[in-house]
Amino acid sequence: MLKYFICLSLMFASACGNKNQPESEPQTEKELSAKGTSLIILGTIQDAGSPHIACKKECCAQLFDKPDKDRQVVSLGLYDAVNDKKYLFEATPDMPRQMKALKNFGGKNNEELADGIFLTHAHIGHYTGLMYLGKEATDSRNVNVFTMPKMKNFLETNGPWDQLVNRKNIRLKPLEDESQISLSENITVTPFIVPHRDEYSETVGYRIQGPNKTALFIPDIDKWEKWDRDIIKEIRQVDYAFLDATFFSGKEINNRDISQIPHPFIIESMEKFKGLSKAEKQKIIFIHFNHTNPVINPESEETKQVLNNGFRIARINESFSL
Repeated sequence: MLKYFICLSLMFASACGNKNQPESEPQTEKELSAKGTSLIILGTIQDAGSPHIACKKECCAQLFDKPDKDRQVVSLGLYDAVNDKKYLFEATPDMPRQMKALKNFGGKNNEELADGIFLTHAHIGHYTGLMYLGKEATDSRNVNVFTMPKMKNFLETNGPWDQLVNRKNIRLKPLEDESQISLSENITVTPFIVPHRDEYSETVGYRIQGPNKTALFIPDIDKWEKWDRDIIKEIRQVDYAFLDATFFSGKEINNRDISQIPHPFIIESMEKFKGLSKAEKQKIIFIHFNHTNPVINPESEETKQVLNNGFRIARINESFSL
């Protein structure tokens, strides 16, 4: 009853009742996250959403008439319980609902907008939600937006984003590769560059360190082998690893040139990580799913395969104690 009450009061019952995570996951983790510093999954889908524009495949056929409210573009929320502050990772096209969900999570802070937004790169699902801070929408004042140098320059020199800067809807906060910033005495965020299609900006992942635990957030990367770091070593140094899982395998996008949209397939990642211990595998939480990815469906055989192999699949509204 205690667990049910906590979930209901926070409007996250679906997260606490998720059947898709292994039974061995400690229930205390989610109970603690409701009270303390936490990461919250606010979206799991690739940039273009689900249903995908012009998609006639089975994966989207029913969703135009019967949308699934849980299919929101990839985003994490960070709740600083000590200081009652909240931060958003990614500014997605679904940001209005994601910002509201973050506002309603924990604490008594009644601010509708996050205390800061961290961007990873200039692809449509990761920054275009900034439009909702402009004159046509909230007309916000000095919302902190944390950006790398190329991303900062992109926003300052391209419309309509430069209008947000010039009208002081947003306040750009510079980041540097591997340079840690402190959000509070017990929370730090460190960006690190990863290889990706960098047409307009660099691409980063984040290391998010809380009072007790640390997380990796890498929603986009070309392939693990292209990175100058060993992803397995990185996983071993954290408690959670939210990793790019755009495609389950190449066969789901046989109508496009995969060389133009490289990502680690889930089957490739599972093969690469198969030597990890059970505890290390449990750290890995796959996220950022293309609309074709069968793991979006919690009942799919591919979902069962991922879970049976000891890994986890991100589901909206789940929370993780930091």
